[in-house]
Amino acid sequence: MHLVRDWLQRYFSDPQVVGLAILLVAGFITVVLMGHMLAPALASLVIAYLLEGSVGCIERWRCPRWLAVTLVFVVFLAVLFSVIFGLLPLLSQQLTQFFKQLPTMIIRGQELLLGLHEHYPYLFSEAQVKELISAMRSELAQLGQKALSLSLASVVSLITLAMYLIIMPILVFFFLKDKNRLINWFKKYLPQERKLATQVWHDVDFQISNYVRGKFLEFLIVWMVTFITFYFMNLQFSMLLSVLVGASVIVPYVGALVVTFPVTFVAYSQWGFTSDFAYLLTVYGIIHALDGNVLVPLLFSEVVDLHPVAIIIAILVFGGFWGFWGIFFAIPLATLVQAVLKTWPNLPP
Repeated sequence: MHLVRDWLQRYFSDPQVVGLAILLVAGFITVVLMGHMLAPALASLVIAYLLEGSVGCIERWRCPRWLAVTLVFVVFLAVLFSVIFGLLPLLSQQLTQFFKQLPTMIIRGQELLLGLHEHYPYLFSEAQVKELISAMRSELAQLGQKALSLSLASVVSLITLAMYLIIMPILVFFFLKDKNRLINWFKKYLPQERKLATQVWHDVDFQISNYVRGKFLEFLIVWMVTFITFYFMNLQFSMLLSVLVGASVIVPYVGALVVTFPVTFVAYSQWGFTSDFAYLLTVYGIIHALDGNVLVPLLFSEVVDLHPVAIIIAILVFGGFWGFWGIFFAIPLATLVQAVLKTWPNLPP
């Protein structure tokens, strides 16, 4: 009991620490219990937070806030509808073609697996290769059943997507327009003494805003460079694969490793073990090397000072809690944890 009492007195004797802990626990419980219901509002809040940087830049040019919000919101809608009606149909078309050609690709993959026994008879027996092929077939059959179930639920998904496309832009606009009013309303329910929470927020705000801005630029650069490379090398599904490669930078280490499999699979099914296959993988490796050793240090020289082990643990933990969105926001959430640990007072025993 003395150990517990001393620990509580050491870390929770300050009322501001207790207030910060209550805010963190309340926010975590709200997201866990009501995250599904509040998903449009939370997503709109995140988008509005990201757009606030552009609004602030325009305001610094002595532009009224209502005009800055209007300009940024119009650009946001233009980009949103360009993605919906321009990029998504192209990705959907290439994804459909990919599934049509998937049986042919699987046959090429089976030929490669059968060749393992011929070239390496001491490592792979014929029975092992056939067992591996049957296991792959069963997994693909389950994947097909899942795809069928998703297609049957596509009507509900389309209705949900339509509601999001209507509700979220409205919420984003009002979050931007009434930012000060909403913040003042929220502050009324916070403790008067919140210096510690304010310090944590300023640190997190600086880190996350720079991180998101840098990740967006990194995504665009890697996406465009990869698309140009795949396009001029005549790789199939160049747009689909380049978008996947660009999106892989959002999840450090793990994303690049996962996306390498479809790129290698498509390249092998198209060319086999030829010089074109070797050239593509070489250029693909060079792109990732330049991204990790040149682009990332330039964009993130002053933000997100997290150890790779901490990043991977954050991806596992938050991905386990919230799935895709937990993985997507793993780095910002890990930054929040780091800011809290840095700011948390450590009183002498």
